[in-house]
Amino acid sequence: MNTLLFALRGAPAAQTSGPEFYVAFWMVVALTAYAFLGTADFGGGLWDLFATGPRADERRRLIARAMGPVWEPNHVWLIFAVVLLFSGFPTVFSTLSVALFMPLHLVLLGIVLRGAAFVFRSYGPFDSTLGRVWASVFGAASIITPFLLGVSLGAVSSGAIRVVGGAVQADLVRAMLSPFSLLVGLLTLMLGAYVAAVYLTLEGEGRVREDFRRLALWAGLAVAVLAAVLLPLMQRAVPWLAANLLHPRSLPLLLAGALSAALSAWALWTRRFHLARFTAVAEVITLFWGWSLAQFPYLVYPDLTLFNAAAPPRTLDFMLRIIPWGLAILLPSLFLLFRVFKGENPAVPEGRPPDGGNQEGRRSGPTV
Repeated sequence: MNTLLFALRGAPAAQTSGPEFYVAFWMVVALTAYAFLGTADFGGGLWDLFATGPRADERRRLIARAMGPVWEPNHVWLIFAVVLLFSGFPTVFSTLSVALFMPLHLVLLGIVLRGAAFVFRSYGPFDSTLGRVWASVFGAASIITPFLLGVSLGAVSSGAIRVVGGAVQADLVRAMLSPFSLLVGLLTLMLGAYVAAVYLTLEGEGRVREDFRRLALWAGLAVAVLAAVLLPLMQRAVPWLAANLLHPRSLPLLLAGALSAALSAWALWTRRFHLARFTAVAEVITLFWGWSLAQFPYLVYPDLTLFNAAAPPRTLDFMLRIIPWGLAILLPSLFLLFRVFKGENPAVPEGRPPDGGNQEGRRSGPTV
C-alpha cells in the first residue's frame, strides 16, 4: 500500500525500497494514529472550555468520562513517532529541536498541563473555584497545543528552516507567523474539534448528543472554510507543496478526503452517528496521508530529505526488525484497555448510570 501511494507520484522504485523509506512509513503511521486519536482529546478540551447553557456541566462530565480511559495512552503514538525520528533521522530531529525550540517546548508544556489539569479537575467538584481554575488550564492547553503542532507542521513545509554548512538557520517570523503556518495551525485545531464532537455524539444521548451533533456540524463547516482558504494560499506561499498536492496522480487522496468530509457531514445531518465517526476518521487519514505524500521526499524543505538525513543503514535495519515486536506488545495492550474501559460494564444494571445519574452504563467504543 505504501509503495503504491508513492508510485502514484511516479517516485523511482529505488526511493521506495530502502530502509529509510520504511522507517518514515512507520513514522507517518504513528502520526496518523495520533492525528485521529490525540487531536480529538484536544478537541474535547476545547468543547469543555466553551461549554455553555443549561447542559454545560453534563457535556463536561461526558467529555471527562469519554477521555478518562484513553487520554494518556493516545500519546503513545506521538512518543513512537518521536523515537523513530531521533533514531532514524537524527539530523532532522536536531534541526527541528533548534529551529522550533520555543513552540515545541510550549507543546510539551501544554501536554503536561493539560494532563495534570484533567486529572486534578476530575477528582473535585466541577463548580468549585479550584475546579474552574483547572478547567480553564485544561481548556487553554487543549487549544494552544494542537494549534502550535499545526503551526510547526506549516513551518517544516515553508522553506524558512534551512541547514547551511551544518548550521541551522531559521527565519522564525516567516516560519511561525506567516499566514500559511497560522492557517495550518487553525485547521489542525478545528479538525480536532470536529473529530471530538463527532466521537462524542456516540458517547451521549438525548439533548447532549444533539448538542455535540450541532457542534460537529459547525466545526465541520469551519474545517471546510479553512481548507478552501488554505489551498490558494498554499499555491502562493508554498508553491512546491501545492504543486505536489494537486499533482494528477496525487489527487485521489485529496478527493477522498473531500468526499469523506462531505459524507461525514451528511451522516451527522441525518443522525447516522456510527457512519459519521467512520468517515471523520477517514477524512483525517486521507488528508494527513495526502500531505505526507506531497511532502515526499522532504522532511524539512528544502535541505533535509529521507535520504540525506537518514541514520546509517545498520541502524535503520535494526529499527525495522524491532518495530514489529514493539507493535506486537502495544496493539494488544491498547485493545485490552479499550475493551475494559470503553466496553459494556456487566456489573451495572441495564439503564442504571454508574456515576450517580450523569452517564450511561454502556460505552460506545474507542473515542476521544
